[in-house]
Amino acid sequence: MKWINRHSFSLAGQIVAILLLALAIEFGSSTLLYERASQFAVREDEAHRLAEHLVVSRAILGDARPATRPTMARELSTDRFIVRWDGPHSVPAPVEPALSDLREQMILWEPALATSDLRLGLAAPGRRAIVTGGLLLPDGSWLHFRTRQPVDTLNPASTRVALALIPALLLMVLGGLLIRHTLAPLRQLVRAVDRFDGDANVVVAEAGPGEVRQVTRAFNDLQARIRTLLAERTQALAAVSHDLRTPLARLSLRADDVADAPTRSAIQHDIAEMTAMVTSLLAFLGGSDTPDAPVRVDVAVLLATIADAEQDAGRDVNYVGPSHAEMVISAVALRRAVNNLVDNAVRYGQRVDLSLCVTGNRATISVEDDGPGIPDAMLTKVVEPFVRLDDARARDSAGFGLGLAIVARAATFLGGALRLANRPNGGLCASFSFPIFATQD
Repeated sequence: MKWINRHSFSLAGQIVAILLLALAIEFGSSTLLYERASQFAVREDEAHRLAEHLVVSRAILGDARPATRPTMARELSTDRFIVRWDGPHSVPAPVEPALSDLREQMILWEPALATSDLRLGLAAPGRRAIVTGGLLLPDGSWLHFRTRQPVDTLNPASTRVALALIPALLLMVLGGLLIRHTLAPLRQLVRAVDRFDGDANVVVAEAGPGEVRQVTRAFNDLQARIRTLLAERTQALAAVSHDLRTPLARLSLRADDVADAPTRSAIQHDIAEMTAMVTSLLAFLGGSDTPDAPVRVDVAVLLATIADAEQDAGRDVNYVGPSHAEMVISAVALRRAVNNLVDNAVRYGQRVDLSLCVTGNRATISVEDDGPGIPDAMLTKVVEPFVRLDDARARDSAGFGLGLAIVARAATFLGGALRLANRPNGGLCASFSFPIFATQD
């Protein structure tokens, strides 16, 4: 928009400027149309005067002797109209079809012309033309006439209305395009906000009205502060991870020296539970920094490997699905989500079915168990962090209640969403689908 310095106008100022431009164009076009309408009115008056002149000329020539009619016709001519009488055998041409509306209008103005067989023609057809014609005198001879100046053919009312609507429609389109162009930086900012996830640096160019540039600058500054906070949190989590894992590892080594077997087993169980809790907490709090980029992975083999590892550990976990299904995906996020779902299923059920279904350009992973399930009213709440359903699950279960929250976050990162549903025959079905970016048979 070169006609507006977008850095010197506010958003309201630019919209007002667009409205003023539209009003100026509308005023100019209305003025032009008014002048055209005035011209039409003038031409209409000329046609009206012609009708009156013809009535008078017909009456005078009709009462005059044939010998004097040529002279009287010349005297009846004016600076606008030429009138002549050429004798009883001079017959004018039939009515020009383009002037039939004008003929009817002249007869409405002067009903006396209805019995005169009024005929109209064009000496030079076009938008501005010389009108010629004749009318029948009482004795059967013809009075001929023509206009000295070109007369505009009159446009019907519908045509004039259409001409008046054209500028209004053009102004609507022009105003819409200008306002859309003015708001383009704001739409760009909205798209940047939608893309921002705390990881990528989505810097938006400061452009547009002053208010939009201020919001854009605040958004860019906010991004920088959020990334700084996330980096500091990551560093803190790394330090906490090191500080907690080290004493747990020492406790595990010292537990091996406990002579009493039951006591040693209880200590090792507590250490393992503490380690699992720390691992899940760090995975959840550090989940926004996904360490791996999407790579080509055979998801079917990955799921089968997880099921085989569970079977080697003595758990009844079975994989159902294709033998191979290669796709480009984040392997770490996928493995973390499936492992958490399987761990959750084997903790509360006896049998677990892990399945993969590929349909079109989407893949769905499902984990079904035969445990107690989850109350329907809590199916959406259970994926929230630190929520544990002790009424439906065993009270001695380990963890902070972050397993499903981690799965939900991983599913979102993969482009899908976690769905929980109770099975008709008992148990829980947890599934999530995600888009397939690349496959290979």
